[in-house]
Formats: sequence, structure tokens, C-alpha cells
Amino acid sequence: MKRLFPVFVLCFFLTTVSAFGQMLDRSDTRVQTTFSPGAGWQVLGTVRPKSVTEITAGQNWTLGCETLDRDYIFWDTYKEYVAPLGIRRIRLQAGWAKTEKKKGVYDFAWLDEIINDALARGLEIWLETDYGNPIYPGGGDWDLGAGFPVSEEGLAAWDRWVEALATRYKGKVRDFAMWNEPDSKKSERIALFNIRTAEIILRVNPDARIGALSLASNNPMKVKECLDVFEREGKMHLFTWLIYHGYALNPDTSYQRVSKLQEIVDSYPHKLKLWQGENGCPSEMAHKFALSNHPWSELTQAKWDARRMLGDLGHDVVSSVFTICDFDHTGREINRKGLLKINDKRSLAKVKMAYYTVQNIASLFDLTLERQKEYAASVSDENVTWFAFRDSEKKQDVLVFWDGTQIPSESNEARKTTWTLENAQIAEPVLVDVVTGRIYNIPDKNIQRDGNKLTLTEIPVYDAPLVITDRSRVLSQK
Repeated sequence: MKRLFPVFVLCFFLTTVSAFGQMLDRSDTRVQTTFSPGAGWQVLGTVRPKSVTEITAGQNWTLGCETLDRDYIFWDTYKEYVAPLGIRRIRLQAGWAKTEKKKGVYDFAWLDEIINDALARGLEIWLETDYGNPIYPGGGDWDLGAGFPVSEEGLAAWDRWVEALATRYKGKVRDFAMWNEPDSKKSERIALFNIRTAEIILRVNPDARIGALSLASNNPMKVKECLDVFEREGKMHLFTWLIYHGYALNPDTSYQRVSKLQEIVDSYPHKLKLWQGENGCPSEMAHKFALSNHPWSELTQAKWDARRMLGDLGHDVVSSVFTICDFDHTGREINRKGLLKINDKRSLAKVKMAYYTVQNIASLFDLTLERQKEYAASVSDENVTWFAFRDSEKKQDVLVFWDGTQIPSESNEARKTTWTLENAQIAEPVLVDVVTGRIYNIPDKNIQRDGNKLTLTEIPVYDAPLVITDRSRVLSQK
């Protein structure tokens, strides 16, 4: 049943939102597109977003809050929008050069403020150790693409900073990542620098969990070369995850390489878990950075982000959303991969469609859902990507699917398919459009049961994720 709010409640609610300085739309019509499942499909409601304080189960998601270490954006610009998105763990970059501007003097005040505020909001921190520091000869540089420290003095200073970082945030930060996107360096050097850094962190904080490599690509050969060094040195156990990025215009085309990465990590005695550490899509044409020179829009960004998140979930990969907010990469251009659009570093212009789409996914998919690798289902269209999950508590199924054959498009035209589910745990099937969050009934004429077999006909498929699940799962949320 669609939720209706008394006028006085709505007015109070909107006033509360305004008091927080947010531009969030909580209405059922917050996202509208031209997608339609067809005549006779009644709108039952809209997915209710959940803040991080309402989500008690584990999650597969991480949210990017990057470049604060270089002042390309500021925490205060967007901090009120992080917890309402519903993703608990955030990625921060620790910023050696911003912390140590005078040799031997550490000023962590800027990072303290962010971490303490994030923890107070119910968030968890994933802290990345980068970049270099030019106050030391051979200490590396402070921005993306910077070289590792190479001099004896620079490396010793790096070691001291990493130790100070791990010491300061012990008890506040458990998860760490290595230097961001070092791909241009030789694999041997990347691996040894990872080992050097990880050993310092774990000496200070034995409970820390560390993600290795943080490669810009998902190149299987590069990964194997690095892992061979870990294995040769007897240091594979230092790491919990293997982190890669790997952008593609069609997000679905990445998974052939991801499957190869999984084969590689499974070939070693100490098995690392794959973590897609940075992926996102611009909301307009860009001329620099990943996925440039393509006519993106807010709609295609939302579709792209949804397909990446749910594709990662379907491949058992931890998934990161890049990024919460646009940022102004000085000397390049504004990177428009944010879920929030900026006017400038200090002010927001709007909440993008993708924010609400990611919010829907965070609300619908947590780790109470177990992937069903052998789920007995068939679909009449071979070009449909699909994954099945079962709620381990409610014993209800969640089927998510889309057409992943092409780059996300401006068209929302859907074609019809027939699904046969042999043992579906779905008492009253409904359809959810992930982009808009809209929940539709499936007409009785499209539902056929034969014992334990459920057949659903005239089910739409388009180039963004749709979900079939039980009505009570998405409409009984309190």
C-alpha cells in the first residue's frame, strides 16, 4: 500500500530536512524516468531509504570520500549526505603531505575532524596510505600518479608517518588500503612497498585488515606478478583483500577479467577476497579521467552505478562507489562522478539521480542475502544478466536482472521475457525498478503456479537492474 503522510507531518518532516541543510527528496516520486512495465502494472509504493543507523546487517558496499587530503573537496561540503545514503564504510585518503608539512611535525587535526565526525555518524573508516611528501628529497609527490618514496631519507620518513598514522587511529580504524593506483611501477616494487607498509600497520595494530595493491587496472598478469612476490617473501598473510579498480564504458564487460582474478587468488594457499576499490561514472561528458569522451547523463550514471554494484555483488566482490561528491581536481577539471553535484568545492548544486539509486540498493541488499549459485531459474532471453539471492532470515528470494550487453543508454524501453523459477520462495511477486525505487504489482494474469514451479510472463527487461521479490520484503519496512 502506498504510504500517505498527513499534511502537518509532511511539513514537519520537510522543515527538519531543511534544518540539516539537506536537499534530499524523501517523496515517493523523488526519481522519475520514462520506464514503464506496461499497462495494468500498478505502482504500490517506493523503496524506503535507510540511513546507516537503521541498517544492522553487514554490507557489501563502500562509499568513496576521496581527495580530502588534497583539498579538492571538503568534508563539510557533503557530510550531511553520507549517513542517509545508507552505506556504512567510507574510503578516506590519509594524506602524508597534508599531515607533515614540516619535517618531523605531524598535524593530524584535519583528519581527526573527519574521522571523529564520521564515527559519530555511525560510519566506518577505510583508510588509504598515500601519497608521497616532497619536503623530503626522494620522498615522492603528493598527488595521483606520484612516485613512491625512493631515497633512504624519504623511505625512513614514510615508515615513521605510517607508524604514527596506525598508532593515532588504533581503535578507530581497522581497515587500511595501500598506495592508490601505483600501476606504472614495476610489480616487484609495488609488492615490496605494500609489504613494507603493511608490516608497520600490523606491528602497531595486529587486528588491522589490509587491502593489497589498489591497482588502477584489473590486469590479471600484473596482479599475478605482485602476488608471486608476496608468496616468495612469505608475506601473503599480511593481506585480507586484493583491491583493483578497472573502469569500462559497459560495466558488465569487466567480469571476464574479474573471473580471471578470482582464479589467480584461488591458486594461492592464503586466499584473498576481491575488492573493487574504485568505480563510478560521470553524470555528464568529461574530457579527463576514466570514462571520458562519452555523452553521459544523470540517467546513464545511475544505470551504470547500479549495474556495477549489483554485478559486483553477483560475483562475490566487495564493491566501492566512486564517489559521494564531485570534486575539483585542480589543474584538470571537476570530476563529475559524484552522487552529489557541486557548484564549487564549498557548495552543492543538487542531489543527482544516482544518489537515490545507490540509496535504493543499500536499502534492498545487505548480507542477510546469500547468493544462490545453483538457483533453478531460466529466462526466455539469453541476453539477460541475472543473479539470485535468498534472505537467510525471512527465507525469501530476491532475483535481480538487466540487459548488460550495451553501454547504459538514454532509452528506458523494455522488452518482455518469461521466467521459470523451479523452487522460488516468493509468495506474492512484485517488481522493483532499482533506478527509481518504484515498486509494481505483477498482474495476476502474468503469474502461474504449478506445484513449486513459478512462471512469470511478460516481465520487462531493460538496461538497468530490476528486482523480483516478495511484496512483504519491500512494502513492510518500518
